[in-house]
Amino acid sequence: MDYDVDLDCEGLLCPLPVLRARKRLIAMAPGQVLRLRATDAMAAIDLPHFCAQTGHDYLGAKAFDGTTAHFLRRGARLDVEDQAAS
Repeated sequence: MDYDVDLDCEGLLCPLPVLRARKRLIAMAPGQVLRLRATDAMAAIDLPHFCAQTGHDYLGAKAFDGTTAHFLRRGARLDVEDQAAS
């Protein structure tokens, strides 16, 4: 899958992959795709939930060099919290 930004979250435990994804997505343009590489199995639950709550699209995951690559598409809107952080 094509992606615009790669984020290495290998070795990080919940909630750090989601927090790093949130920060990176704020800086991206709507429609861009983030590839997040994680070793924490909880990321497979946390990232789709995060996307559903914040208006981003969770595009799925694939095994990648001993980790899991999660793909997230930046949504069109920013939450109020995200606007304050940018």
